[in-house]
Amino acid sequence: MSETAEVIGTEQDEAVPATVEGEAEETDAGSDDDLLVQEGDIAGDYLERLLDILDYDGDIDLDVEAGRAIVSIDGGEDLDKLVGPRGNVLEALQELTRLAVQQETGTRSRLMLDIAGWRAGRREELRELGRSTAESVAQSGEKVRLQPMSPFERKVVHDAVAAVEGVTSESEGEEPKRRVVVLPA
Repeated sequence: MSETAEVIGTEQDEAVPATVEGEAEETDAGSDDDLLVQEGDIAGDYLERLLDILDYDGDIDLDVEAGRAIVSIDGGEDLDKLVGPRGNVLEALQELTRLAVQQETGTRSRLMLDIAGWRAGRREELRELGRSTAESVAQSGEKVRLQPMSPFERKVVHDAVAAVEGVTSESEGEEPKRRVVVLPA
């Protein structure tokens, strides 16, 4: 038996290809991008079926940015209905889309969904809110609590506050009433 084990072990050792340093990292990065592209494709198919069921027009665009699949739907007249008040319907659709991707791939997805450019527009509003609030806090020395926000919105505000000297920010509260607090540093 020991001879058999040695032979099998030798064959396995010979079958393992030698790698050059850094090569495995490139392969891992490539496979990560491939997985994100696959997530985008699955999400695009799912959303296309949804648009067909609703009889809505829209162009689906897939992209990969910052280690995340980005799916955008633009061009239809009724798409604002898929955003809802304060993006509530958009957030729900994003979660459903993530679940559809997870069911297909077996891994949790972090994909980002934008409909009719709403998230991109909201990002700009939030950057301005974060910047102006941070400047106000830096001048007054008084902390400011903002309205409750989604995780996406809070991250944008935290990033904007971080760009202003003399202030810091943190989140407080429990979902769905979690909010950003801007404080003097």
